[in-house]
Amino acid sequence: MDRMNVRGMKFYGYHGVFPEENKLGQQFYVDIDLTLDLAQAADTDDLTYTVNYAELHTLAKKIVEGKPFKLIEALAGHIASRVLEAYTSVIEVTVRVTKPHPPFDIHFDGVTIELSRKRDANGRIIRA
Repeated sequence: MDRMNVRGMKFYGYHGVFPEENKLGQQFYVDIDLTLDLAQAADTDDLTYTVNYAELHTLAKKIVEGKPFKLIEALAGHIASRVLEAYTSVIEVTVRVTKPHPPFDIHFDGVTIELSRKRDANGRIIRA
């Protein structure tokens, strides 16, 4: 199976447990990895046989810059579900959301949540 990886998307959102996070917001980094069959796109050079990554970026942007979530786990899960709903050709999606500056008095490069979702044989969305 083939893969498409969209890495390093940066968005500004208001996600977090603390009221300051919901008020001030911060930057979030998102990576989306798709598993799908790209043979027809490769053979025909036709965009209709693949996922338009500009549209994928727009979908992620609307979610991250939209309604706040308390947990980045929920944010990542919502992105994964929406990708599978929007693109029926996607068999599996892995989403990574990084919160680079959590509001704690600790020093690190941030915290990243990575989760995967896929379709079962009946097309239902399940955990990978």
